[in-house]
Amino acid sequence: MNRAIFLDRDGTIIEDAGYLRDSQAIRPLPGALEALRRFCEAGWLLIVVTNQSGVGRNLISREQMLQVRSAFEAILERAGARVTATYCCLHAPEENCPCRKPSPCLFFEAAAENSIDLSSSWMVGDRESDILSGRNAGCSTIWLRNNIHTVNPELPDFTAEDWREIEQIVAPSTPQIFR
Repeated sequence: MNRAIFLDRDGTIIEDAGYLRDSQAIRPLPGALEALRRFCEAGWLLIVVTNQSGVGRNLISREQMLQVRSAFEAILERAGARVTATYCCLHAPEENCPCRKPSPCLFFEAAAENSIDLSSSWMVGDRESDILSGRNAGCSTIWLRNNIHTVNPELPDFTAEDWREIEQIVAPSTPQIFR
C-alpha cells in the first residue's frame, strides 16, 4: 500500500486568488514547491483534492479550470513535485453533491485507484472542510494556519504556520531519506 499527502490547492499550495481562471495568476506559497519535492523524493504520493465550485456556479468555465489545473501541475512537475492525481468537485455548494469536501468521497476514490493506505496518509489544507474531509477519510490532518479561514483548533491533528512546519510534522512518519 502507498502513503499519500492529500492536498488542497488554493490557499495551501498556491495563493488563494478566488475563482482562478488565468494560469498566469498561479503563485506558489513560500516553501510549498520545495517541501512537495522532498515529499516526492521520500516516496509520498501527492494527491490534490479540491473543491472548484466556480465551475458549478458558472463563474469559470470547465476549460478554464482545466487549463489552470494543467499549468499548476506543470509548475509542480518542473519543481520535482509530481502530482500523482487530482480529484475535483465542480459542484456549487447548494447542489449537496456527495464528492464536495468535507465529504471523504474523493479520498476513498483516490485510495482505491492508487492503492493508498488512508490511515498512513496526511491531509494538508487551509479550511475547516479540508480538515474534516481528511478526518472523515481516516487521515492525519494538518491545518495550514492563515488569516482568512478559521478552523476550530480541536479539529486538526496539527497546526502549521508554514511549509517548513508541515515538513517537520510529517518527518517522523517518513523514511530516512527525508530526515
